[in-house]
Amino acid sequence: MKAEVTNLDASKAGDIDLVDEIFGLEVRNDLIHRMVRYQTLKRMAGTHHAQDRSEVAVTGKKMTKQKGTGGARHGDKSAPQFRGGGKAFGPKPRSHAIEMPKKVRALALRHALSSKAKAGEIVVIDKATSEGKTGTLKAQFAKLSLDNALIIDGAELEPTFARAARNIPNIDVLPVQGINVYDILRRRKLVLTRAAVAALEARFK
Repeated sequence: MKAEVTNLDASKAGDIDLVDEIFGLEVRNDLIHRMVRYQTLKRMAGTHHAQDRSEVAVTGKKMTKQKGTGGARHGDKSAPQFRGGGKAFGPKPRSHAIEMPKKVRALALRHALSSKAKAGEIVVIDKATSEGKTGTLKAQFAKLSLDNALIIDGAELEPTFARAARNIPNIDVLPVQGINVYDILRRRKLVLTRAAVAALEARFK
């Protein structure tokens, strides 16, 4: 499929072919959903912890006599039914990550790219360069109607562009090796440079 290439000044800079094997797939939302779930679960800290009855700081002395009180035969105060006692079956530190084959993850990324292409939400620019001024870059984005976008460049980001873009709300900038399904979907537009398109084609061929 053909896509128009523009400069950051919104002037036309030619055309580019987007490979159908990457940008023209029949979108499978189930794969995309699995990948987003994989990413969000993997990044959960899993540091939640509740003290059980062996960990709470209470006395281990028996509460009352075994017989003669007319009440239950309780042991120490760390039992879960008492105030200050341990939590029964409380959360413990663990990994929330789930398994997902590498090939399925790669396929999910291709389907995410195809979903953006199908929705007409991919913008291809010639280069991601800037003089380093946030105000200037923000005005250029306004010309391209980029108020909520993920920008993917080649293997290396231009430092001045990344510095100017990082203060603009709802704009993310990543090198091509950092492209992922979650970040593609959380932004309205996907902006690819020529270098990013070439790197994606090399990666999936």
